[in-house]
Formats: sequence, C-alpha cells, structure tokens
Amino acid sequence: MRSMTPQRQREAGFGLTAAVCMFFVVFGCLWTSGTVQGAEPKLTARQSETSVTISADVQPVATYVFADEKIARPFYAHMFTADGIPVTRNHPPKAGEPADHADMHPGIWLAFGDLSGHDFWRNKGRVKHAEFQAKPKETEQGIIFTVRNEYVVLQNGGEKKIASETCRHTWQRQGAGVLLSLDSEFESANPMEPLVFGDQEEMGLGIRVASPLRVKDAGGEILSSSGQKNEREVWGKQSLWCDYGGVVEDRYAGITLMPHPGNFRESWFHVRDYGLMVANPFGQNAFTRGEKSRVEVKPGEKLRLRFGIWIHSGKEKIDEEMENAYKSYVKSAGK
Repeated sequence: MRSMTPQRQREAGFGLTAAVCMFFVVFGCLWTSGTVQGAEPKLTARQSETSVTISADVQPVATYVFADEKIARPFYAHMFTADGIPVTRNHPPKAGEPADHADMHPGIWLAFGDLSGHDFWRNKGRVKHAEFQAKPKETEQGIIFTVRNEYVVLQNGGEKKIASETCRHTWQRQGAGVLLSLDSEFESANPMEPLVFGDQEEMGLGIRVASPLRVKDAGGEILSSSGQKNEREVWGKQSLWCDYGGVVEDRYAGITLMPHPGNFRESWFHVRDYGLMVANPFGQNAFTRGEKSRVEVKPGEKLRLRFGIWIHSGKEKIDEEMENAYKSYVKSAGK
C-alpha cells in the first residue's frame, strides 16, 4: 500500500474535521427542532393527599385538586404552558388581582348550576372525590388516571347522593403545547329516579384565564372556530372550539377549549372579556331564548361528556394551530 503524501494527509484531515463539524451542526438543529428522540419534555405525575401535580420535565403545568376545604368540587389550578407561562388565574388570587368568584372560578372545573334541581356550580352541593379507579400512571404518551366522584346535597340533616361521575383524565404532548382530555360518564345515584340536567348559563366545562390574557384591560383575545372574536361576538354562539389567549413576555400563550363532537349536543360558549370561558351544551334557552332544555338520564343509563383543553405557547399567534389542535384532539379521543 502506498503511503499518503503530507499534502494528501492534510486534505484528508480537513475533510474529516469538516464532516465532524457538519454532524454536530445537523445534530444540534435536530435537537432544537425536537426531532431527536427525548428532546420534548416528558410528562410526569406526583400525587399527594389532596392533589396530583402534572409536570413537563421540571416545569409544573397543572395541579388537579381532588380535596379542598373551600371549593366543594375537584378542579384544576396553577395551569402553565410547558415553557412556564401561567394561563389560569392565581389560586387564590394575589393582592391587587380580581378576586371575584374566587371559590367558583379557581382555574378549570366541570360543574352544573341545575342538576336535578340542585346547584353544584355555586358550591351549594358538594362533589366528593370517592376514589381513584385508576391511579396516575406515566406512559410513553403521557399521563392517565381515572376518578369516581359523587354528587351529594344536604337534606333532612343528612347527605343525599344525587349522581355518580366517572372521569378519565389523559395528558399528552401535542404540537406546541400540552393536551388535557376529560371523558366523563354521569348516572343517577337513585335506581328509581332519573338524573336531570337543567338549562342555565352556568353549566359545563369552565376556565378562568390568567389576568395577562384577559381581553379586558390586558389586550387578550377570544377567538371561536367560526372566526368570531371576544365577548360581543362569541357569547351565546355555538362553536367547535374557542381559544382565549394573549401575549406574555413576547410570546403568545393561551387555552383552546374543545367540546367533543360526539357529545349529545354542540356547545354554546359563555365567554366574558374579564377572563371567563365556558363550554355549555345545556343552555338552549339561556343562550337562544328558545325551547327550554331538559336532559334526562334514566336509571341504568349514562350521559357521556368529553372535552379537550389545549394549553399552548409560541412566538406568535397562528389561528391554524387551533384548528389543527382540534382535529388532533378528536382523532386521539376517538368516536
């Protein structure tokens, strides 16, 4: 074998160095773009005596509270994007912040102002966490757990159970954010009586956004799937999805609320510029002044309600991302 001349050795060495540099440039770009396996934050869950904290790597993104002294139902609070931007109001509100409905609007909640004639929205009835049917579990896709809740009211000096709810919580990464899927089934607690959902504005899945996202005095924006904006245009309209967001520290952050199309009826949106967004499939008369709705669940039957909540952030607002998030949620949730 002929030996290489010094000139050829220098040329070969330069080629090897260039190849190594190119490898690290390409690898760095792939890592930054999230295409290298493991680059995206891993979702984890940590359970305590009263709550479950969901994190993306070291950044907490949500706290599911299933036992609270003041709020008479399970709820989510302390919601953040994966890069640490708060998207729900502080709970409890800090000094100088709006403190209205602090015990009814903690972050994200599912509640009903008229459930068989009882008011669970305003904490006049209690939703008790009965058990974890499936404790929080970390999977390759994210986090899964299932809870059973009991709806009870005080009656004749004791408690009367009105309804039972089984709710499956699923967390996963989705695009530029994290997706929470809620899948609930309701049934009457009395084998001789139906469970009846009434007709009010205060029914369904509610969200109270962080102050920097509010339309009122903060420059945020409400956007529906049909392109309508803010309370004046969106309130009382049916939509496939609704987003509430704003600019925080040069990034656009928000929450997209997505009722599942398999629900018994399309949701109306009860939105307010002060930071409230509710998806409500029950308020037919409340929003349209039409025929009053009465959704009856007979003994032995169940009513299924599903919602997706996409928590997102990016350099700018891109409306198409909300539509894509909705399509991805529907696909992942199934029929």
